[in-house]
Amino acid sequence: MKLIASLLIAAALVAPALSQAAEPAAPAAKADLAKGEATYNTICAACHGAEGNSGVPAYPKLAQQHPDYLVKQLQEFKSGKRANAIMMGMAAGLSDADMKNVAAWLGSKTSAANFAKEKDLVVLGERIYRGGVADRQIAACAGCHNPTGAGIPAQYPRLAGQHADYTVSQLTAFREHGNKGAGQNVGRGNSAQMSGVAAKLNDREIKAVADYVAGLR
Repeated sequence: MKLIASLLIAAALVAPALSQAAEPAAPAAKADLAKGEATYNTICAACHGAEGNSGVPAYPKLAQQHPDYLVKQLQEFKSGKRANAIMMGMAAGLSDADMKNVAAWLGSKTSAANFAKEKDLVVLGERIYRGGVADRQIAACAGCHNPTGAGIPAQYPRLAGQHADYTVSQLTAFREHGNKGAGQNVGRGNSAQMSGVAAKLNDREIKAVADYVAGLR
């Protein structure tokens, strides 16, 4: 009888734990687009333009960008993994919820069309973007960023229509990091994959790819 009683007590203690373990995880809170718009207009719009369509070539267009990618970049600015004095200061005051709201709102906007400006470079830019450079083991950009520049959600950013000046600055920063000496913290170091690719590109190739990307739709 004592053995049966002990087993019954043990079963009673285990049952609540099993019940709790079986409960499904609470769904993640949905982004609040209204709050995202308010935060964006207060903090971001001065540089990145109305609805994420920057009118200044040095500042990236953010409209229609994948929300998960934007959240990742904001988190890395805040942590210092991606170094930029202005953006590190802006991101410092944003909570995870703020970032999620802003990113979701920007993802719901439409990116304004852009165009290539350097006709003599477009052919080279297209060749690299679509086919890479085989003899230097440079992978085609389209493999990750999509032939249309749409990117892949949560993995690779949208590039279509981005300002060529901004794309040049980022590829150059990735290249600086990829070619850095031991112990040097230079350039943009938050993507080993991009640092590896950009390290093999010369100035003309970077400019050509950036100009081609600007004209993608």
